[in-house]
Amino acid sequence: MKYRKAESMLPQELLEQIQQYIQGEYVYIPNKKGMKKAWGEKTGTRHYIAERNVGIKKQYYEGKKCEELAMEYHLSLASIRKIVYGNK
Repeated sequence: MKYRKAESMLPQELLEQIQQYIQGEYVYIPNKKGMKKAWGEKTGTRHYIAERNVGIKKQYYEGKKCEELAMEYHLSLASIRKIVYGNK
């Protein structure tokens, strides 16, 4: 979450109205319904993990053992098994 100064982005009239309720504190303004991004979409993490999981599955089906994959990717054996045996 990024903080921005209200005075640099809100009209003076609106800023004064908000100051009637709160001054000098942080206010969280949520996204409109349907505008919220899913986890990892903004940073690209979701895409990175999906690509990583494809690679893990490929290596597994080429004969690499789950234990080896866990060591290589620094993941638990349970995590590797969820990736390999989960949604095929």
